[in-house]
Amino acid sequence: MDAFYASVEQLDNPKLKGKPLAVGGGGTRGVISAASYEARKFGVKSAMSGNLAIKLCPELIFVRPNFVRYNEISKQVKKIFFDYTDLVEPLSLDEAYLDVTENKKGNPSASLIAQEIRHRIFKEVGLTASAGISINKFVAKIASDFNKPNGQKTVNPEEVLAFLEVLDIRKFYGIGKVTAEKMYQKGIFTGADLKSKTIEFLETHFGKSGKHYYYIVRGQQQSEVKPHRARRSLAAERTFNNNLTSEVFMLEKLERIAEELSKRLELNKVSGKTVTLKIKYSDFTLQTRSKTLPYYVKNKAIILETAKNLLYQDNLKESVRLLGISLSNLNTEKKKILEKKSVSVQLKFGF
Repeated sequence: MDAFYASVEQLDNPKLKGKPLAVGGGGTRGVISAASYEARKFGVKSAMSGNLAIKLCPELIFVRPNFVRYNEISKQVKKIFFDYTDLVEPLSLDEAYLDVTENKKGNPSASLIAQEIRHRIFKEVGLTASAGISINKFVAKIASDFNKPNGQKTVNPEEVLAFLEVLDIRKFYGIGKVTAEKMYQKGIFTGADLKSKTIEFLETHFGKSGKHYYYIVRGQQQSEVKPHRARRSLAAERTFNNNLTSEVFMLEKLERIAEELSKRLELNKVSGKTVTLKIKYSDFTLQTRSKTLPYYVKNKAIILETAKNLLYQDNLKESVRLLGISLSNLNTEKKKILEKKSVSVQLKFGF
């Protein structure tokens, strides 16, 4: 989906259409969750501080995120996907992989299917989407960013190697800023540079990921579209306008964070056993404290009480700029194990 959170806000409030908009990021320390394309023209982007964003775009409009609404729209979009295939692997509320090798429409063209799905999303939901079409998830993911917004790109089998060779290494999905910098130091700037390195070289310098890089640059990926991809954790966090110096001042903040997390757990119909408190200090060092409960929880009161105990577990070393609570060891993992035990036949779909 194109600028999903921001686009939903513009859909629900026509007065915001055509205006630079940021979801989240309020205050001097808030972090932006999404930016409209009008805001992106000024350099505003997700994960940027609201303070910096307003300097880049003084006319920027901030709105509070509404995840209940985003989840509702996401379900409408995914319902359309299932009209074409049951092999749908959601990555997030606004993104998914679809395997249409064998599809419910009997359409032999993946490109035409993508075009039809995008048309239906716009007609039935009122939002635009972009798509990437290729022989595996990795190449399709990269292609999906090429003609945004409201476009698509197909990389046919015979085009894959040439497509990957000319790409800047920063365009490779899964290669972040730190890894890209390390690759630059090793003389790897493009896909062709990466392809010139031996598997031994890549494993020596990039560990287990080296083998992955060796194969993906050759268009080889064995990862299937997994429709029952289990979520491993859910979290909520807050960055504060002013650093907090005492646990007492943090309790009210923790209550709001626990409430937001509880809502997300309800929306996703999951619960978990391990509560983790995330603390980011004023010097940007990060600390986590965890406790695993003997039972699954999603109730705000229990999550909050556990987080409080973790907060008081040890002295704070500096003033605090961010607090977060996450819940892992979810019951989705338990369901996944049970499903594996009960399945006796596995079907594999080729691209």
